[in-house]
Order: sequence, then C-alpha cells, then structure tokens
Amino acid sequence: MSNKNNSRRDFLKKTSLGGLGTALGVSVAIPTFASLNTIEHSVSAEKLHVKPRYHRWHVNEGAEWLELNTGHANLDWNIPVSQCALVLLDVWSRHYLKEPTDRAEKIINEKYIPLLKKCRESGMTVIHAPSPQVAIKHPNWVKLISDEELNPLPDAWPPREFRGLSGPYKDFRRPFEPREVEIQAMVKPHQFHPIAMPMEGEGVIATGEELHRYCKQKGILFLFFAGFNTNACMITRDYGALQMNTRGYQVSVLRDCTTGMENKETQAKLLQTNGALLFFEMFGQYTVTSDEIITGFSGKA
Repeated sequence: MSNKNNSRRDFLKKTSLGGLGTALGVSVAIPTFASLNTIEHSVSAEKLHVKPRYHRWHVNEGAEWLELNTGHANLDWNIPVSQCALVLLDVWSRHYLKEPTDRAEKIINEKYIPLLKKCRESGMTVIHAPSPQVAIKHPNWVKLISDEELNPLPDAWPPREFRGLSGPYKDFRRPFEPREVEIQAMVKPHQFHPIAMPMEGEGVIATGEELHRYCKQKGILFLFFAGFNTNACMITRDYGALQMNTRGYQVSVLRDCTTGMENKETQAKLLQTNGALLFFEMFGQYTVTSDEIITGFSGKA
C-alpha cells in the first residue's frame, strides 16, 4: 500500500472531532482549540478537566474477540470552559408515574443544586431545553428560529391520515386507555422544576436547530447533558444527546443526573436507565458524573 494512504485510525485522528480527545494528548496535525473558533469566539483560559467514559469496542492484546472481553475506557480532556455548556433537558416539575418522579426529585435535590452552583460560579454556559411549548413562554427564550421552523408543515408522505392513524388507518392505532385524561391532568401544563429555573442570562431553547444556532453564536463545542428521561427524551428529542452528537458536537451525559422510565422487569436494577447510558457510551457519546464536573474546574491552565 502506498505511503500516501492513511490508515482509518490516522484518518479519524486528523479529520474527526471524534478523535479530539486523543488528539489533545499527542502531537498530531489537527487544529488547535484557537483555530476551531471564529474571530467572534474568544477561548477562555479557564479549563475543565474531565475523563469522559465510553465503551471500548476492542479487546486487549491476546484476548479473544468476544463481547465479554470489551469494556469501559476513559479519555482525558482539559477543555476551555468557554466552549462548554451544561444542557438541562426536560427538567420538569413532575412525572405522572411515581417512581420516576421520586428518582428525579432525589437526583435534582442531591446533584443539581451543587452542580448548578459550581457551573454558574465557574462561568460555564447553562442552557435550558424544556420542550418547545415550555420554552416559547419563558422570557429567556432565545428566539433564534422562525415560526415556520418552529411549526413546519408536514411532508406529503406519509399521508396525513396515516400519520394520525385516522380514516382507513384507524385500525392500526393502539387501544384507547381510559385513564389517559387523568394522565394529562397530572402533567399539564409542563413547567420548569423550581430548582432548575433559568437565571438571568441563561438561554432557553425550543428545538435542536435553535440549540445548534445558540452554540454556534457562543462558540460552544462540548455539551454536557443532564435531564429526563434517559431512555426517552434524552435519546429522541431533536435537542437531545444523540441528535446533537450527530450535528458534530462532543456530547457527554451526566450519568448521575438522569434516570429513565422502567417497568416491572427492569426497575430493580434500573436496566432501562443503565442500558440507555451504555447505548450512548457504545455509539459515539460519553458519560461523566456531576462530581467530575464540580471538581474539574481547575482555573487557568
């Protein structure tokens, strides 16, 4: 093979932000933090030290190529605080199921209070992503999208009736649940949890595109997600961890600042929650803890 051809690993290191953690610790031909910013984006000397955890799809030398021989690994990042943001995703005041509400309340009261205090003191950007219907009613809504983008017209395909499972498609609906009205009464209107209310100057976003534009405006590259639920909105929202990683951001989920929706088979060991976190770690995202963030602000490099 010609020397001009790079290996896949070299290619990723040199061309992908996915290799950024490795690049920070070695001397390779990759843009520095300063060159990643436009003139408008000054890079702070304040640093955040974290060791993002991921699932290593490799085995050690001499080990058989088995799933049982794969496991966790960590990167070692010292990153500018000015390029980081804590994203609070769907941190609402309640859930209609008791157990997720209780778990979330414990997390919010024990983890969010010291986390938010330290992030705010240290100058990390805090962004609130509470769903479009909540965001647009708050005075801190950044309003970086048009009404047309907020409420886009649906594509002609699939047909409107199929999308709504009405008319000739009504037999494909799930059965009506007689207590649905009761659920809606319990959770509406959605509102911010009182401990996670936006403070003056903290942006509130409604969609993934708006979060992207806000990050571009601020020069933010690293997103640290906290919120609910791990196996629902954290994955499915267009401003969620998965979608923002697809947009090119380096995304870490705070694994002690989230919980999922479980059922009777999974609740005892929180298998849905832990499975969702493992999913992130396996497929391009990372996890960290709130304590790592709190102790990771090391001042000037």
